[in-house]
Amino acid sequence: MTDLTSIPPGEHLPDQHLEPVPPTRTSRLPLPIVFVARAIRTLWSNGKARIGLTILTVMILVAIFAPLIAPHSPTATTFQPYQNPGGSNWLGTTGNGQDVFSQLIYGTRVSLLVGLVAGALATIVAVGIGLVSGYRTGVVDEVLSFITNLALVIPGLPLMIILAAYLHGRSIWTIVLVVAFTSWATGARVIRSQAATLRERDFITSAQFSGERLFRVVTREILPNMTSLVAGSFFGAATAAVMAEASLEFLGLGNPNTVSWGSILYFAQQQNALLTGQWVLVFAPGLAIALLAVSFTLINFGVDALSNPRLREK
Repeated sequence: MTDLTSIPPGEHLPDQHLEPVPPTRTSRLPLPIVFVARAIRTLWSNGKARIGLTILTVMILVAIFAPLIAPHSPTATTFQPYQNPGGSNWLGTTGNGQDVFSQLIYGTRVSLLVGLVAGALATIVAVGIGLVSGYRTGVVDEVLSFITNLALVIPGLPLMIILAAYLHGRSIWTIVLVVAFTSWATGARVIRSQAATLRERDFITSAQFSGERLFRVVTREILPNMTSLVAGSFFGAATAAVMAEASLEFLGLGNPNTVSWGSILYFAQQQNALLTGQWVLVFAPGLAIALLAVSFTLINFGVDALSNPRLREK
């Protein structure tokens, strides 16, 4: 490197050959992949979100590899009823002679499916209604706000019980639709408030005066500034969906042939598991439901750091 103090006055610096900086691997990747990678890295840097991601990843792997992990068929009734935990049946057996541990493993699939799918559907509805209501003032906002407030006033669990009781075909998809239909209002209310605030910002006004279409303004200008709210709405709806599915199954409003954590609790209550000393039938699925709900809640702690760098842990 040339020493600046050794150059006489009036003379110029010699030309130096600057080698171009090679592009990094990240810059070569498509923008959505880069955004997802940064979001995961930000979530992983948060201690609480790291624990939640670990629990959720383990449960996803258990759901995927359930046939390899479960030692027996969850519907087989070849064991002696009311067995205590032992070598062949790690968590004992039910009153019908079914292996509790195998049912617990296969039940992970149903709870994850309901939580993720119902949470995603409820979030899509909440984002759509919230964005339209917050950006379009006047009659549209008044009508959508009235529908949202009405959905917030009606108690969620009684409405789910009524819908699940009167809908034909009590399949798992029926529960998904019922839970999604009753879980969107809270997220829509929050997103509507944020959209109404962003609508008055200068960059939104500039986009409008530049001739940008409504769809582009909403999806390219407003929605990216609500990443944490949308993600928080999803995890909140997913948590509510897991609890609602277990509640409906426990009340006997689900498909009795479906193996889920809620159905284990339902049959445990029907067979008086606590009175017969089969406390594992209640404790094991209850703990699994609590862990899945806690994982969604812990991940939600790290979601705010995606849009607010001040909340990121050093």
